[in-house]
Amino acid sequence: MHQAAIDIGWLVVFTFSGALTGIILVMCALAFLPRIIDKLTPNIDEEKEIVRGNQAVAEYFGRVVAAGIIGISLIIAAAVLGGIIACLM
Repeated sequence: MHQAAIDIGWLVVFTFSGALTGIILVMCALAFLPRIIDKLTPNIDEEKEIVRGNQAVAEYFGRVVAAGIIGISLIIAAAVLGGIIACLM
């Protein structure tokens, strides 16, 4: 019974540390993905086009950033799940 309590404690530690790391990585992605898109499309000023009401640029920009965040979130979820599974073994 004592070993089970220790395992549950480590499980909680791995889960919270993975979640905290995930939150930090998603915040970094939110900060850097728009800059990366700006560098990949040097002839288009996305912010100016969005302010002018260009719906196509707004949708493209939003979808690319959302896809990047979803991709990073999937990687983080796999890492957290891997920590949980490793703790349970």
